[in-house]
Amino acid sequence: MLRVLVDADACPVKDEVYSVAARYGVAVTLVANSKLHVPARLRVEMVVVAEGLDAADDWIAENVRAGDVVVTADIPLASRCLASSARVLGTNGRAFSEDSIGGALAMRDLKTRLRDAGIQSRGPSAISAKDRSRFLQKLDEWLQHAARER
Repeated sequence: MLRVLVDADACPVKDEVYSVAARYGVAVTLVANSKLHVPARLRVEMVVVAEGLDAADDWIAENVRAGDVVVTADIPLASRCLASSARVLGTNGRAFSEDSIGGALAMRDLKTRLRDAGIQSRGPSAISAKDRSRFLQKLDEWLQHAARER
């Protein structure tokens, strides 16, 4: 059965996930280091993992199944989930794929090296209305496709 797994600690599109998943009757699992508010009327499971830098990422990577949808802005986690044949959607609405993940990992590593060398860089941009719209459209497309296959 299809699930949506959400790297939830700093996820800005949780409400959008709830809305689209409810429309298609898809279960949602939020994974975070602390308990978050979960709407009672929806099929949303809250998984609280131990404190630790990558504890939520590790739980998702260990529990994701082929065909699941993972929502995350974390590029290394996206790569791990793609290796399990999951679909991965960034919180900005951009889908990660086998073709795009290598470039995304390389850019992340470059930015890390520049920061470590003392070169200041901006953090990630705030999510825009366009990003939110793109996210809703792509998630709806994927879940609609999965519903037709059932």
